[in-house]
Amino acid sequence: MKLLVDSGSTKADWIAIDTNGKVLFTTQSLGLNPEVLTKEEIISRLDDKFDISHNKDKAAHLFFYGAGCGTDRMKNFLTGVFQEYFKNAAVAVFEDTYAAVFATTPKNEQAIVCILGTGSNCSYFDGHVLHQKVQSLGYIAMDDCSGNRFGRHLLRGYYFNKMPADLAVKFEKEFDVEPDAVKENLYKKPNPNAYLATYAKFLIKHKNTEFCQKYIREELVAFVENYIMQYENCKEVPVHFVGSIAFYLKEELEVVLNEYGIKIGNVLRRPIDGLIEFHVANS
Repeated sequence: MKLLVDSGSTKADWIAIDTNGKVLFTTQSLGLNPEVLTKEEIISRLDDKFDISHNKDKAAHLFFYGAGCGTDRMKNFLTGVFQEYFKNAAVAVFEDTYAAVFATTPKNEQAIVCILGTGSNCSYFDGHVLHQKVQSLGYIAMDDCSGNRFGRHLLRGYYFNKMPADLAVKFEKEFDVEPDAVKENLYKKPNPNAYLATYAKFLIKHKNTEFCQKYIREELVAFVENYIMQYENCKEVPVHFVGSIAFYLKEELEVVLNEYGIKIGNVLRRPIDGLIEFHVANS
């Protein structure tokens, strides 16, 4: 049995397949970002899902693609945790961009591949190897056009009294925006980046308002200029996207890319389904 995992900071999609690619089970756990979780927290999240804990000794291979796995230190840490938990499995840990690449880019083709979800990322795939020009410093300093970035904008807009009154009423009904609750989630509870990203659904729901359009455009432009345009050939190869932000803001994304003469490629909400075909073909 092979376990294929695509993990962001908020959630992780799991698919178990046999050697022929037949799906044995699918499940979803909380995200497993090693940058923000301890070993004990990761194991607790694995134990919390019956399908994972019940089948952990049956797995022969684990292919994990995850946010926070961009450095050797984090890859090695997570590999050690998984090898201890999945005792019979050969473990391979990749940064989440590789899942996006394998799901969106035909074999041996060149493309720029972006992730716009809870966090954000952008890499160039030359058909064989992934190249990254911007080393992420995490959600506080970077993550342009991500869910957590939009959450930050919405909270600031609300607290600085710049959110229109009608939107503010809806915002208050949908979220607990009491100062103590917000500060507890931001500064005391784990995964503040995922907490901020929960507000992004409000922005998407009200994306046609002038207030939300302003932030959407600002962040899209920032992502294009700070990430995509790092690559000199960005106008010569397709630019693929995965993630809920890219998926639900596809029209707005395409407008901005067209303004820069950049060709939009495939846009997927989540790459996990595309990974099945890849791993069957490369078993």
